Amino acid sequence: MLTILGFAMIATFLVLIMMKKMSPIAALVLIPALFCVFVGKGAHLGDYVIDGVSSLAPTAAMLMFAIVYFGVMIDVGLFDPIVRAILKFCKADPMRVVVGTALLAAIVSLDGDGSTTFMITVSAMYPLYKRLKMSLVVMTGVAAMANGVMNTLPWGGPTARAATALKVDATDIFVPMIPALAVGLLAVVALSYVLGLRERRRVGTLTLDEALVREPAPETETVLVGAGAGAGAKAGAGRGGTRGADRSQGSAGSGGSGAADEAPDDDFKGLDPNRPTLRPKLYWFNALLTVALLTAMIMELLPIPVLFLLGAALALTVNFPHIPDQKARIAAHADNVLNVSGMVFAAAVFTGVLTGTGMVDHMANWLVNTIPEGMGPHMGLVTGLLSLPLTYFMSNDGFYFGVLPVLAEAGQAHGVSTLEIARASIVGQPLHMSSPLVPAVYVLVGMAKVEFGDHTRFVVKWAVLTSLVILAAGILFGII
Repeated sequence: MLTILGFAMIATFLVLIMMKKMSPIAALVLIPALFCVFVGKGAHLGDYVIDGVSSLAPTAAMLMFAIVYFGVMIDVGLFDPIVRAILKFCKADPMRVVVGTALLAAIVSLDGDGSTTFMITVSAMYPLYKRLKMSLVVMTGVAAMANGVMNTLPWGGPTARAATALKVDATDIFVPMIPALAVGLLAVVALSYVLGLRERRRVGTLTLDEALVREPAPETETVLVGAGAGAGAKAGAGRGGTRGADRSQGSAGSGGSGAADEAPDDDFKGLDPNRPTLRPKLYWFNALLTVALLTAMIMELLPIPVLFLLGAALALTVNFPHIPDQKARIAAHADNVLNVSGMVFAAAVFTGVLTGTGMVDHMANWLVNTIPEGMGPHMGLVTGLLSLPLTYFMSNDGFYFGVLPVLAEAGQAHGVSTLEIARASIVGQPLHMSSPLVPAVYVLVGMAKVEFGDHTRFVVKWAVLTSLVILAAGILFGII
């Protein structure tokens, strides 16, 4: 019964947010609370929620101060050269813009942190997508998939978890997988090229000068989520100054047409060379501070929430020594902070109920027990395939520490090595990065002003395809 209720809870959540019948925050809170009562453990709901919040509180703190830190870096102009360089590469060609998004996300992902990757990628690319009237879900989808492939780095999380759970060396998992992961990254770039061509056909191509001087006008946001489906992303206020109120969002139209953006588009202020928050004399200080912060993250000198807390405080103090200016910068980014941290705490209710009621354990055991006996010698393939739904519907901790040891034991019984199982377990990461249980994805869709349901409808099929390409390459190369 717990297995059925677990799958029913997840399915209900996904259907409601994709159909936009509930907001993600409301769905993450109310649906698990309702199912907790169905399970007969409503009296323990408070304990489950507190446990979930306690486990995700460090993540929420990290995201809160990371948003403030990178928001300040955007304000002072640290990423302006990146934006200008991308503009020159892209030449205002939608195809190049989408490919550039994939490449930028992959490069920035080397720090091993998804939230940081999405903040930098969206900050650099969002103005260009808005000015060229390109689909923002293409940006979020491509960025999530590129980051998902790179998330398999030994310091990215999944590989380290697999190594810890199975008591093997992370290097022995990752290094042999490099050819398959490289194929996966090439698949993301190739997919970006195809999606870019679609965008080029839809919006046309401008010269770089036209993109820079083009006057904003009321626009219709097209969301490429399939034939005849779509919804517009809600437009936000400019990044260069104080954020304005959210624009109103219309209902989805036919043929992929979404909500109209009624207000002028000032989101291109990321390239405004005269915005008052710029600090050109402090550029190298800010650059070195950011490099030092990312280096400390990779070396794990301090917990990531502590690093971003210290970094945000230092960045505010040096760049804006006057207290009113500091308050203004914090207020300018309060929207993102509240949306993302609120989403994380709401997700804590979902994960707390899923774990506390035992639904996760029953779902995992059911999936493992449904594996046919004849598939035993092919447990590498089975593990790779199971990693797609399991890492999407479960946290990485739940999958790698709860399910993977069971799969590895079943594989060993049929002569499949533990390392092979471990390598297969990381192929689902391109899909995992868009899971509603991954806090970083809310940073991505929040900063991009994209509805989570739109992002999910668009990205799932492409992320599954990318994961299957990695799995196929691993089998072809004899890695899995």
